[in-house]
Amino acid sequence: MKILLINTDDSMGGAAIACLRLLSVLEHEKDIEARLLVQEKKRNRPDVEAVAKGWLDKKMAFARFMAERLYFHRYEKTKEVRFAFSPANTGIDISQHPLVQEADILHLHWLNFGFLSITSLKKLFSLGKPIVWTLHDMWAFTGGCHHSGDCENYQDHCGNCLPYLRTPSPDDLSAKVWQRKNEIFGDTTQLPPVQIIGCSEWLANRARKSSLFKNLSIGAIPNPLDITVFKPTERAEARIKLNLPVDKKLILFAAAKVTVIWKGFSYFQESLQLLKEHIDKPDEIELVILGESDPELNKTLPFRTHALGRIADAEKIALIYSAADVFTIPSIQENLPNTIMEAMACGTPAVGFEVGGIPEMIAHQQTGYLARYKSAENFAEGIRWVLFKADAETLANNARRKVIENYSQEVVKEKYLGIYKRLTD
Repeated sequence: MKILLINTDDSMGGAAIACLRLLSVLEHEKDIEARLLVQEKKRNRPDVEAVAKGWLDKKMAFARFMAERLYFHRYEKTKEVRFAFSPANTGIDISQHPLVQEADILHLHWLNFGFLSITSLKKLFSLGKPIVWTLHDMWAFTGGCHHSGDCENYQDHCGNCLPYLRTPSPDDLSAKVWQRKNEIFGDTTQLPPVQIIGCSEWLANRARKSSLFKNLSIGAIPNPLDITVFKPTERAEARIKLNLPVDKKLILFAAAKVTVIWKGFSYFQESLQLLKEHIDKPDEIELVILGESDPELNKTLPFRTHALGRIADAEKIALIYSAADVFTIPSIQENLPNTIMEAMACGTPAVGFEVGGIPEMIAHQQTGYLARYKSAENFAEGIRWVLFKADAETLANNARRKVIENYSQEVVKEKYLGIYKRLTD
């Protein structure tokens, strides 16, 4: 059986990492040949193939990305939402690519930013090949937004897009994008066998409520994690290797780009200030920031900060998780964050808001702390509880066990194999 995974890239995004991890375990399966097709290849892996190989192809890929962003610029409500809405009006036709033609199953993942347009998707679906589509956000069943927030228009018909568009109306850009998708999914008798997979039960439930996917088969399978890489290292040992203080309580914040509005950095700032006001020895706490951050913004934080920047080495990232006493994720929009399962696999408890798929991952006061949505006060209390009140060893053991039982590559692989076999029987 030939499985072709399709994702915009193979770099550091959550969807890309999930694809690569799934690819790694599928390759060891008898009678399975798995490949990943991306727009532009960043990693030196023989099982990954790029559509854009030459200099001109790469320039064209960037031009498609820029064309879509410039097109949306006319409609965007503010610059903060510039990358949170994808009209998918530009893309490349991969339906005749040799790997697509040879595949028994097409396994779609994250396809935006100029890789596949809605027209490109229509051509893929018209091939008649069984399709698995793993959703890493809501884009597939909305009028263009990647997360709808409190808006539920996608359950009926998008339009009047208040969160993202400058001039919302019944016939706005979101309505037009929704209608173009409806041309693909509106008549299920014209579709090949399709299985929609949400990376969390929360996302799968939203897909079930959507008008576009309401008649499709929808399930939930989490992203896979390599528990042989993300594993506990003795805390002092990890800190010495990373040149971090051994005698402090370390709070970790991680995001590819820390200042992205959805990552909730403002709540992180406020909760830290509240934490400092409610502890006896604030000098014993320091911060670790993993990801692209703003040095001037870091100076506003109330504790000494170690900004580590972007790191691609998975083993070093695992060390950073092991070095921390607590992992914090104040995101206000999330699906099933890889960062939480990575931290928990390393025995580090997490504090996060009750949003998206996070409550499926953090068992309150068992593997971490679930804070009330957008409550900096409760988030600060969660950090304080983990650092000063909880049984650290019990939390660490519970967190690691939760990952092994639910998110390990082997567990996730078996679930996908069942779907592949069902679609091709």
